[in-house]
This record gives sequence, C-alpha cells and structure tokens, in this order.
Amino acid sequence: MGGMAVKKVGRGTYKQQISDDLRQQIADGTLAPGAKLPTEAQLTDEYGVTRGTVRAALDILVNEGLIVSKRPVGYFVRERKPMVFRPQAEFRPRPYTPEMDAFMTEHQGRDPEQTIEVSIAEPTAEVAKRLQLKAGQLVVARRRVRYLDGEPFNINDSFFPLDLVRDTPIMRPESIAEGANEVLASLGYRQVRAIDELYVRMPTPDEVRRLELAPGTPIGYHVCTGYTEEGKPVRVAITVLPGDRHVISYERRRETPADES
Repeated sequence: MGGMAVKKVGRGTYKQQISDDLRQQIADGTLAPGAKLPTEAQLTDEYGVTRGTVRAALDILVNEGLIVSKRPVGYFVRERKPMVFRPQAEFRPRPYTPEMDAFMTEHQGRDPEQTIEVSIAEPTAEVAKRLQLKAGQLVVARRRVRYLDGEPFNINDSFFPLDLVRDTPIMRPESIAEGANEVLASLGYRQVRAIDELYVRMPTPDEVRRLELAPGTPIGYHVCTGYTEEGKPVRVAITVLPGDRHVISYERRRETPADES
C-alpha cells in the first residue's frame, strides 16, 4: 500500500461504510457537483478492500442517483440544474411569442426542444375516470417529451375526448401557438378551474426509457384535470417530473372573507 494510511470503517458492511463516507463527502461539498471520484484502484487502496467491494459501494450511490458512471472515464458526482415546474402558470395568456410555447419561453438561455406524438387511443382507466367517459369513447393523446440542453427533462401527455377536438389543431403533431386550452375555449369549452393531483413514486419502465433515467431516480407524477364552468372535464394532462431535475413551485394567496374588513 506504499505507506498510505488506510481509512478505518466502522460497523456494517464495508460497502455500506464506503458508500456512507462518499455520500457524506457529496453532502458537505468535499465532492462537488461534476467532480470526478477517485478511481476504483485508488478507493481500493484508500479503504483496504477488494475492488469488488468498491464497485458494490459505488453501485449503491449510482442507484441513489448521487453519482453517474461514464465508462471508461470513471464516476462523477451528478450535476443538478433543476427546472421550476409551476402548475398554476398554465392558465396565463398565451403565447409569449408566436414561435414559442410556455415551456420554450420560460427557459431561454438553455436549449429547449420537444418531441410530439399524436394518436387516437383507448383511454386508460385513470384518464377515462377523470374525463367521465363512457365505455367505447376514444381520446386524442398528445404525448410530449421536453428537453433542455439535449437532456429529456419531463413528459407531458395530454388527453382530450375525441368527439370534442376532432379536426382541430390538437390533432396535429406540432406545437399549438395559442395553446390547447385556447383551442378548447374557441370550441366553447373554456376551462375555468382545475384539480391537481401530485404523487411521488418510482418510474415505470416506459418512463425510464422516455426520460433516460438513471437507476434510483424517483419521479413526481402530476395529474391535472381541467373543467368548464358547467363542471364538464375536457382535458387530462399528466406530467412526469424526474426528482433530480425539478423543483415544484406553487404560489398561493390568502382569500379574505367578504365579512372581513
């Protein structure tokens, strides 16, 4: 070991102690975002363990989403540049500019893009229930993956009753300059309220594939159902938010009762 002092590990398995030590270094900034970890050989010497034990310890941190493997270069501390997701912003006037939707406009300075797929589909039980659809009714599904600087940042899938939006811009696989909400409004289905549901869970295999998620990355699952003044649900939007890429931000205002001065 060339006279190098070997770090002592306490109780628990060696891989747990090594991962705990490295995790603490990441937490206190000793290993900064983007920093390269010591090599497997260096960690083997530093802790006086086998290379297999070091790899097992590193795998723990990979699965926790704290580090990423960039073979053959090595392991690096994950860099986090979170996007702010604001559900309350969706009913703002649109567009900000003719060319860009809300997502594109709010992230100038980074390179935004998105892919859009449109299909006529049988709704899932989740969507059918929220849209109050009868058996056999179909939906138009607009499935989008949104990217920042080439990295998939979130999924935004919207579902509309087919009989409401047939032959409208919602059916086309391209950005809608005025926004889908305004298209619905022009058809007589302006949304005046929405119910937001937010769940936190591990991703499905399809979500891992679409978002290129690293092992151990949890997701926020946001379901928004939009209603007209008459209480008719006309749209369900499902957004999948990787936990290492987003901050969910709500703005609230206290309503003053009419009898308060």
